[in-house]
Amino acid sequence: MSAKKFIPHDYQRYCINRLLSDEELGLFLDMGLGKTVITLTAVNDLKYNRFAIRRTLVIAPKKVAEATWTNEAAKWQHLQHLRIIPVLGKQQKRIRALNTPGDIWVINRDNVKWLVDHYRNAWPFDMVILDELSSFKNHQAQRFKVLTWVRPHIKRIVGLTGTPAPNGLLDLWAQVNLLDQGVRLEKHITHYRTKYFEKNYNGHGYMAKPGADDVIQRKIADLCISMKAEDYLDLPDCITNVIPVALDDKAAKQYKQMERELLLEIDEDTEITATSAAVLTGKLLQLCNGALYDGSRQVHQIHDCKIEAFLELIEQLNGKPALVFYSYQHDRDRILQALSKSGLKVRELKTPQDQLDWNAGKVDILLAHPASAAYGLNLQDGGNHVVWFGLTWSLELYEQANGRLHRQGQKQKVILHHLVVQGGADEDVMAALEAKATTQDKLLEALKVRADRIKKGA
Repeated sequence: MSAKKFIPHDYQRYCINRLLSDEELGLFLDMGLGKTVITLTAVNDLKYNRFAIRRTLVIAPKKVAEATWTNEAAKWQHLQHLRIIPVLGKQQKRIRALNTPGDIWVINRDNVKWLVDHYRNAWPFDMVILDELSSFKNHQAQRFKVLTWVRPHIKRIVGLTGTPAPNGLLDLWAQVNLLDQGVRLEKHITHYRTKYFEKNYNGHGYMAKPGADDVIQRKIADLCISMKAEDYLDLPDCITNVIPVALDDKAAKQYKQMERELLLEIDEDTEITATSAAVLTGKLLQLCNGALYDGSRQVHQIHDCKIEAFLELIEQLNGKPALVFYSYQHDRDRILQALSKSGLKVRELKTPQDQLDWNAGKVDILLAHPASAAYGLNLQDGGNHVVWFGLTWSLELYEQANGRLHRQGQKQKVILHHLVVQGGADEDVMAALEAKATTQDKLLEALKVRADRIKKGA
């Protein structure tokens, strides 16, 4: 895929300029508005044009750390030269990564304590980006505490999130504290609570004092840029957000081997027909999703990489409802299993009551198969986030399914999230959908390319 020229929207240009001028900034942008490209553009400028920073650290959820930042840099012409080093895997591998020359090092948030212990007083990163700032909202969590130890050594800090205070204003203190070291919302959580909250009458939890909301918003207004997708009229009504999913080594090996076996089954002289292409693509897409049916409909679990990425995405939505499309029953079963302990209200779309409850805001995650939800259902009152866990190669089904939320009466911009396995058949389907191609022809073509590549390598 060739790199594109980046022409920022006005709001993106504004955010980039603020990142260049402000040493501490909270970027509270809806998913899909381009937080990653905005931040990378600023880092590039700060390092190579202004010589204001040397080493940048990104702290992100695991699946985001594996793929998103590297992918985003590869997508744009002006960021091609940035060396992005993932600091992941076993300790030896992480240490090697830290010692590799680069511009940006990306670590997952579970290894923050290890990183701080590793460097002790020789903290080398003068710029730190907290991708998903809201995962630092707990002031008692280890990841928050260890970052406060090195915070004085960090010259520039950026917090990225779509929803900073999903469960109320108490969540804001730790996040803002990491940005400004206690300047705006008190040095200590106890002082913050005393000033802006009162204990609930039953003694459990806190309630904001009257007017506290406005005062807090005013106090942090200069530190945080808050933007919702629907505020930006120059954006399309529908925003496509592609989330790259990296397979771990074991899963990638299995995928490659099974793809090879499936494609080598095609005889040299046999033309790939639309029917055989559908079956083949179906198997490859199942592999991308993480499980596979055998000939007798038994399910074989292969990997959890896409499930992990899905759970991180749901976490980043911070309680915003999502309409989730799955492709196979084993996808649905594994999603239900993965969400069983989440505390979210999860429902399968089966009856008219499910539709009513979703529109009434009583459902957090609504699971649906695109074929059963494609026509006639009005779901636009229940939310504006669509998640494609498994992709469909039918352009008609895809557009009809998105039309459940993206239709007359929808008051917000609709954001379509796609979990796309890198190097897998997912990428072929996504390319065809984005090109609005008659997907069948496109997929036949893509399969032939894959089969030829494998045969040449065989």
